[in-house]
Amino acid sequence: MVAFERYSRQTLFGPIGRQGQERLLASSVAIIGCGALGTMLANHLCRAGIGQVTIVDRDYVELSNLQRQILFDEDDVQAHLPKAVAAARKLERINSEVRIEALVADLDAEEVESLVQRVDLVLDATDNFETRYLLNDACVKHRRPWIYSGVIAAHGVTMNILPGETACLRCVFPEMPPPGSTPTCDTAGVLNGIVSMISGIAATEALKILLQSPLISRALLAADLWENTFERLELPRQLDCPTCSLGRFDFLNASFQSRTTVLCGRNAVQIRSSRRGTPVDLGALAQRLEALVPVQHNAYLLRFTIDSYEMTVFSDGRAIIKGTDNEQVARSLYARYIGM
Repeated sequence: MVAFERYSRQTLFGPIGRQGQERLLASSVAIIGCGALGTMLANHLCRAGIGQVTIVDRDYVELSNLQRQILFDEDDVQAHLPKAVAAARKLERINSEVRIEALVADLDAEEVESLVQRVDLVLDATDNFETRYLLNDACVKHRRPWIYSGVIAAHGVTMNILPGETACLRCVFPEMPPPGSTPTCDTAGVLNGIVSMISGIAATEALKILLQSPLISRALLAADLWENTFERLELPRQLDCPTCSLGRFDFLNASFQSRTTVLCGRNAVQIRSSRRGTPVDLGALAQRLEALVPVQHNAYLLRFTIDSYEMTVFSDGRAIIKGTDNEQVARSLYARYIGM
């Protein structure tokens, strides 16, 4: 028996009401990534009474997460808990009526298609464009709405993608950025205020999508809280978009995904970028990383050590990460410091 008193302040809001709340309780969402955005999105949607919330993340909780990832605490750090598991445990104590599924996984093409088909809505809270393009392909192919969101430093963006109605991710960004060309939270930082703002917008848009509101946003929303700038960009569908117009799902093809190889006897993992053939600007990458650690680089490679890991990045985007033979750890490090 659902205790509707829990949602009384939400059902008093006219556009939701009791009928809308019942619809939310029968809905399911998947949140891909359980970092800053993912924890806040999961918190909002669990408290709002979404019937099932699936959380997917490949990483574990670290001390530096606590500044902005609201479902974690110091005990989770000490226990080295996977983020998806730690988040699920917190959410189950917040709202026992919501079914929480924690998947400790690094999504590939097959897994993302299976996941997308069994939920009503997908929310992006990832740290890399490779996964976003996979999500875009899978959601457009199976006609599932999804919400693209991202935050870095004081800047954030979010955009609803409604297959067949709005621009998709590839309409807006036709090509995946080359490895090392975009900043990450680990190189540029992130303010928790922008996370709160973008997650609040995206979570509210999620409710509107699930309730089929006529007021669903069809624009890209961007803000920079430090510069006090706010933008709303109307982005039309592109008639030559390979994904939503031509029906080509390139990123579901395994050849577009990055590859990892454990290097026998070296306690190291090699990662080949999904953007093989696209050169990395090693000088620009070095400039960003030098704020964190000493960096050595030349025309052919860049090398730095962080924590107990030595990372060597080559001009073709390939990297060797010494200090681990765990492919998931290596992929996470690559995404954090280089960007997939």
